[in-house]
Amino acid sequence: MDKETDERLTAVETKLAYVEDFLNQLQEVSVQNAKVLEALRTENRMLSEKLRDLSDSLEEIPNRRPPHY
Repeated sequence: MDKETDERLTAVETKLAYVEDFLNQLQEVSVQNAKVLEALRTENRMLSEKLRDLSDSLEEIPNRRPPHY
């Protein structure tokens, strides 16, 4: 191989290494985000159930003035 082809091949290999590293980092972030999202969904589901239970247990409060007014 001539020098120019060798330099171009080295440049392509270097760029490929950077792209592979970037993809690995991106995959790690994606997996972490998926775990966080699942935890938030679980928490949201639990809070929704708790809110539903609390609203069911509250008695209906009439919309009128208190007796001291």
